[in-house]
Amino acid sequence: MRNGSLVTHRWSVYATVALVAVLLVVLFNHTFQYLYANWQREEYSHGFLIPPLVAYLLWQRRDEVGSMPLKESWAGFALVLLGLGLLILNLFTAIVGADAYALVIVIVGAVLAALGWKAFRVVFIPIALLFLMNPLPTFWYSNLSSKLQLLSSSLGVELMRLFGISVFLEGNVIDLGTYQLQVAEACSGLRYLFPLMTLGAVIAYLFKGRPWARVCVFLSAGPITVLMNSLRIGLIGVLVDRFGIAQAEGFLHQFEGWAIFMVCFAVLLLECLLLMRISGDRRTFRQAFGLERASPPARSGPEAASPARFATPVRACVVALALAVYPSFALPHRAEIGPPRADFSQFPLHLAGWVGQRSRIEQQYLDVLQLDDYLLADFLPQRDPSKAPASTAPVNLYVAYYASQRTGRSIHSPSSCLPGGGWRIESFEQRQIPAVTLHSAPLTVNRAVISQGNSRQLVYYWFAERGRDLTNEYAVKWYLFADALIRARTDGALVRVITPLVEGETAGAADLRLTQFSSAAVAALNPYLPD
Repeated sequence: MRNGSLVTHRWSVYATVALVAVLLVVLFNHTFQYLYANWQREEYSHGFLIPPLVAYLLWQRRDEVGSMPLKESWAGFALVLLGLGLLILNLFTAIVGADAYALVIVIVGAVLAALGWKAFRVVFIPIALLFLMNPLPTFWYSNLSSKLQLLSSSLGVELMRLFGISVFLEGNVIDLGTYQLQVAEACSGLRYLFPLMTLGAVIAYLFKGRPWARVCVFLSAGPITVLMNSLRIGLIGVLVDRFGIAQAEGFLHQFEGWAIFMVCFAVLLLECLLLMRISGDRRTFRQAFGLERASPPARSGPEAASPARFATPVRACVVALALAVYPSFALPHRAEIGPPRADFSQFPLHLAGWVGQRSRIEQQYLDVLQLDDYLLADFLPQRDPSKAPASTAPVNLYVAYYASQRTGRSIHSPSSCLPGGGWRIESFEQRQIPAVTLHSAPLTVNRAVISQGNSRQLVYYWFAERGRDLTNEYAVKWYLFADALIRARTDGALVRVITPLVEGETAGAADLRLTQFSSAAVAALNPYLPD
């Protein structure tokens, strides 16, 4: 009778787990497709390994978890509701990637509800690794990528100079005289950073050293990756200088990347050995990273007499997942509203005393920007023959318009792009321009003075977001989410004006020039940037 009860409860547990898995597949069907598509990208290719790795790590702890009583946790149910709420919100907003994080939150909540806090602590780290399989939001990815490109370029150039190579760095372009190397996203280190951060987390988890040592291993994965990638860029520069541009192309270039990854892995292991010696731990590597299962502690007393069973919070989670299936399919696809607007090809080139000439953006940059429409033009002030010659310094106007930012496309901020072009930001502030009125209020802009060599420029830019004019990038993301939810709109634009600081000219004179031009341009932009 006792054995029959155990078998019945065991199959009840298996059936519940299987039902939860089926419900997750049904609810997050599009999410799994999104993850699979992103795992095809090199920087997220480690995503294929994370689910089986997590399953293996959980299997290793099964006896330890099995020796503990399963106690209910309504906090897990609350997390499941949070994840489902994020999923439902994503159905309305269609902001790419939010549902991937909702999936992991639901899984974490379901495990917590099933195990209770005591047993959950045993499996928390393996479960948390699931977050590393999700792509970063585009906004964070773009900012991180641009910063890593600059850092990798700078460190790589310093290495080349150690070898006596004359090299000039301008943003992300490394000029060797005969050849130029472009440090693009592929060489920014992101292709190795995300996999190595995951590898560092796994090593830190398996490493049986002191807690502080395990934290050091995990946190060091990022700096090690950046340093080793800079070493790769420096070595490529040395090889190109010695043997030609073929050293930066083809199989050899890819092999160098693989070799750097393996070296980073070896450095992490050596770091573990060093930390063991510093902490006085004399165990061998086999002992420090032993994957053998320890003998589970024996269960005794009332706990041993009662077979494991899922409590009420788990049943509540199953009911919540089942109830969420209907709205996930019944809610109609919410089409995004595309407000009518004029095309920038119709933008006038004569603006209240200014005359302009259009320019074009090269296709390689358009492929990165992924914008829907843009305006790029240089404007000069019209001269009045009856007056003394005015300043002939031009003003460059650039407007990038995105009809939709749902699918991962987003505005590229000048605060990230300008340094990538070799410009150094001398000063940066938000400034209100009382002379320019927009939406019945003075225009507020991001104001930056930038320099490159002997050239200096003054930059104004702001984000035109569905009737709002914003300067804070995080505010842009918040209103993007809110408007996608409430107004079914994610269109937006970047407006940037630049003028050079001519020799002997003060910043105040350049401010006056940009203020006068902005006043004329803002009025003309209304038909092209819908409210």
